[in-house]
Amino acid sequence: MTKANISSAKCILVIGATSGIGKSLAIALHDLPSKPKVIVAGRRQERLDEISAAHAGIDSIKFDTTAGREVLQKFVADITAKYPDLDGVVFSAGVQHVFDFLKPESFDLDLFETELTTNYTSIVTLIVSLLPHFLKLSAEGRPSFIIPITSGLGIVPIPRVVNYAATKSALHNFTLSLNSQLSETNVHVMEIFPPLVESELHDHQGLTPILSKVWMPLTEFTDKAIAGLLRGDVQIGIGNSGKDWERYEKGKVEQIAEQEVRFKAFKQQFDAQESKI
Repeated sequence: MTKANISSAKCILVIGATSGIGKSLAIALHDLPSKPKVIVAGRRQERLDEISAAHAGIDSIKFDTTAGREVLQKFVADITAKYPDLDGVVFSAGVQHVFDFLKPESFDLDLFETELTTNYTSIVTLIVSLLPHFLKLSAEGRPSFIIPITSGLGIVPIPRVVNYAATKSALHNFTLSLNSQLSETNVHVMEIFPPLVESELHDHQGLTPILSKVWMPLTEFTDKAIAGLLRGDVQIGIGNSGKDWERYEKGKVEQIAEQEVRFKAFKQQFDAQESKI
């Protein structure tokens, strides 16, 4: 399949777009020379209204990724009906909490499950719900784009944010397999690995004053991420996350493809033997 890039997209939904990476990417995508329609989704209506007011042509919709499976499925049905040209989704919603196993009595399992839902299971639910629409576009010869934003912490974790790192690792591995299964379609999976980036993610931890001294400016991250999307890269490692990707992940997409070839050859041989019995 010909390598596609984000400039082919006609209509892009950005989930988790009320601040930080999601908001910045949504605006940058809106400003591409190809002029795709951009829809921003998130929990804070006032933030969504501000984005739409400041950027003509960006639509907004209030949406909570933790609302439950039926709500997520209805959201996909409604948005694909309203925007039949929808051919790109950026998954930027995410939360990060600190868990201390030296103080197990303070371990909040509800918070743990919410983080898992927001960062992983809701994204899988949305992707599964969107795939019939994207595969239909593929059958019509149109490319579509699934763009999960994971993290360098999904490659090399920081122990204090144990669950966040685990959810990003899960999403990363899911993305690798999804990319492999869709490799013969016109549905393109393009994973972005941010480093520590300027955002509100750490505000509730009280670490923003410290982390702001070392994080990558949001504008720099956005420029690098958009450049990768325009190249059509399957995996886009940025900053220190790019270095970790080079060290631990480079070549894994090709290894998975080779495994699939070997498995198919083995299955064909097995099926042939079974048919003789």
